[in-house]
Amino acid sequence: MMKKNIIYPLVVMVMVLGSCELVEVENPNVGEDRFLGSGNSSVEWTDGMRRQMSVMVGSNTEFTELVSDNYFNNYTSSSKVFDIPQINFFDQDVANLQAGIHRTMEMCDYGLTKVFPADASSTPAQKAELLMYKAYTHLLSADLFVGMPARPLGEVLSPDAHRNAAITLLNEAQSLFTAANDRLVCALLRSRAYYGMGNAQQALTEATTALQNPLLLRQVMYGTTNGPANNFQGNIYTTSGNNPFAPLPRLDFLDPKYFNTNATAALDQKPIAIAKAEEAYLILAEVMASANNLSGARTALKAMLTECVSKRMTTSISDKAETRNGGNKVYPLTAMKVKFDAASSEKEGYIYNRQAGNITAYQVSGTKVTAAEIDAANTQDDLLYLIYLMRQEIFIAEGRRMTDLGIRFPVSEREQLGNSNVTQAHSQAVIPAFIPKNREMDDFEINTATGVVTMKHDMNKVLIQHKTAAGIMPFIN
Repeated sequence: MMKKNIIYPLVVMVMVLGSCELVEVENPNVGEDRFLGSGNSSVEWTDGMRRQMSVMVGSNTEFTELVSDNYFNNYTSSSKVFDIPQINFFDQDVANLQAGIHRTMEMCDYGLTKVFPADASSTPAQKAELLMYKAYTHLLSADLFVGMPARPLGEVLSPDAHRNAAITLLNEAQSLFTAANDRLVCALLRSRAYYGMGNAQQALTEATTALQNPLLLRQVMYGTTNGPANNFQGNIYTTSGNNPFAPLPRLDFLDPKYFNTNATAALDQKPIAIAKAEEAYLILAEVMASANNLSGARTALKAMLTECVSKRMTTSISDKAETRNGGNKVYPLTAMKVKFDAASSEKEGYIYNRQAGNITAYQVSGTKVTAAEIDAANTQDDLLYLIYLMRQEIFIAEGRRMTDLGIRFPVSEREQLGNSNVTQAHSQAVIPAFIPKNREMDDFEINTATGVVTMKHDMNKVLIQHKTAAGIMPFIN
């Protein structure tokens, strides 16, 4: 629940606490008035906001990836039911996810309305940065929840209301930014907002603007002097011989996205992308495919491969300690062929034999989809299938897949108990009827005799079969 009265007398202390909820901090040496009157308050608050963004994004990534068909929680203390998927409004993880977004939103507000006005040295760029962060909290509210309040004890705003709020904030931020890439990030995030609302023309316009830089990338950072650890990195890359979160075998080649090559892991924490040019290309392609402009969609996808994905950073790493096992599910350890479901053909190169030598780690984006496959896609459904497969591969470990599947978190019980605006309807998660239950999204069979791993479901095929369902494929009517 968002708290009504929150005091930030010492920004460093507030940020380092990193607790599940905002708390009122009393420090006899540094009170709110003294902090606001200091000459360095805007710098400190902006640094603290960067840290808070990293914490929030990392937490959202962990739990939304579990809900999706990307990762299975093989043995960590993270949610044991999100994989089912089972999402209850009384689940503490739901409450913590909502609290993290609200905490970030309120801290942005405090910086914008209290810290910066009291500091004559504050800059337009600092204000723009917090406006962009606040816009991002609205985008997460829209993408991940059935609805969310945007202020303490406030009404529950619909996803589209949050998206409109994000657009307004991004417009203001863009007017204050002077760096070209910062302004393009605002355009890309607006494209994401219009995409969620199903506004094809505006999404197309903003995506085209963002592609003035075909390698545009905005990330939140980890392992910095005052930054947190990338906890998701610890879940997908370890040197202990076990992988706490195991990817679906057909996504094996993309794991780990985050890793350390420094002997001191705390000094080598990889960033997580919150905006990247690949999304603009994918939005362009989906707008065109949905309008039956198949040639235009193919052109956009192939341009993404040549102008963007192929130029992203990769690293050759040793992952020999990875066993993929040690928990509830046995995973293939040698290179095997993959079938996306029982009816699909066998494909090679998706599962690595990590004992055979170094593997290629894709730090920003990777995909197995080729230009030849794109050219061979002759129908709308064929192209939409490739678009959603590429969205899954390119956004893996960034917390985006759950939204593409049409799944949404409810408003938490904690909020409901303190906010009379929350109704019974808000406390119900959205899990579309076409989503398999009983952990079947993560299920597969290994045939050691034939060397083939077969997925229980090809969820991208399932999405195409239900493309007109509410909450997915926003440009298909």
